[in-house]
Amino acid sequence: MSVLLYLDYNCFQRGFDDPRQVRIRMETEACDALFSEAESGQADLVWSFIHQDENNLCPFPERRDEISRLAAICRVRVGPDESIRALANEVQRKAGLSPKDALHVAVAIHVKADAFVTCDDEIVAKAARLPIAIRVVNPVQFLLKRG
Repeated sequence: MSVLLYLDYNCFQRGFDDPRQVRIRMETEACDALFSEAESGQADLVWSFIHQDENNLCPFPERRDEISRLAAICRVRVGPDESIRALANEVQRKAGLSPKDALHVAVAIHVKADAFVTCDDEIVAKAARLPIAIRVVNPVQFLLKRG
């Protein structure tokens, strides 16, 4: 049975960040491993309306195109929904996340993802305040804890 993962938009963008930083190289490798697992059917990835909005706003055409390619391997698609908006408001209030980050977390909760994977330490820390069943974790830590 495959794992259902919600990758934050920063995971899709990580390969474009400065590879001279060890952390960024590690996170890039971890994200690439998760994309490979999705391509081989070992994981199911979620692509949501908020991912699409962020990608549409990306000012770099080469990044948009690559992220659109990665979006194509996401088997679970989620459009806007009033229950997601309401959940995002609650997540924002309880965890102090930005509206955009709260929407991402709310979609992950809505689809009952096994994990919300992000390169943003602040999201990991703030999401720890939430009484939710899904893990909110860095991609490197996700792979290491999974074994």
